[in-house]
Amino acid sequence: MSDSPQRADYGIDAPHVLRLFVIIGVPAITTASVLFASGIARRNGLVLSLANMNFWGGLSCLGTAAVMFWGSKRGKLRLRDRIMAGIKWRGDERVLDVGCGHGLMLIAAARRLTSGQAVGIDLWQKEDQAGNSREATLENARREGVADRIELRDGDARELPFEDDSFDLVLSSWALHNIYEQPGRERAVREIARVLKPGGQLVLVDIKHTDEYERTLRACGITELTRSGPNFIFVIPTRTLRATK
Repeated sequence: MSDSPQRADYGIDAPHVLRLFVIIGVPAITTASVLFASGIARRNGLVLSLANMNFWGGLSCLGTAAVMFWGSKRGKLRLRDRIMAGIKWRGDERVLDVGCGHGLMLIAAARRLTSGQAVGIDLWQKEDQAGNSREATLENARREGVADRIELRDGDARELPFEDDSFDLVLSSWALHNIYEQPGRERAVREIARVLKPGGQLVLVDIKHTDEYERTLRACGITELTRSGPNFIFVIPTRTLRATK
């Protein structure tokens, strides 16, 4: 029996969307295969068009599901590592991960700390990430050997339970777009700016609304910002917004 430590599991993102692509794709490919195999498609132009539509549509759905699954299991870890490498670390930072989920960014930050602390806050919504829970994040922290360097809080990004200028670094990855109303997203970004210390670093990663986040941060007086080009690890382009307060 192996004594090797278990690897951390950072969850499947948007599981209901991935499942929907599979549910649509498998029957479509099956229908096309039956029509082609029966020979009906060769004798009837309408049936041939139907078979082709099912085949290519089903293939597109399954391809999208495969890319999303790869993004959850490999792509987001690679992007995380690039983001962490681009941060100027001292080791004594107080870090906040807003919408920390399974701890992808939170734990990576904690691994770079010596005397600092990484705090994660989340509503733990399972529709946004499969198996999302405080317990799953704690287990990942234990597997990565950083449980003593993290703290988890239940809370909403729109009303962060922290004082002004509390954190040296604030992170948020693929979380804020799950606030569906624009005023709510703006409030969350303003809260993030509020708790960031002057001179502190900020990294927001998302598949939507990063231009909106940039406008809100500029309105908060943060002008040292850069927004990356698109990264297609989840099919919908992901962009990374970096800022210094």
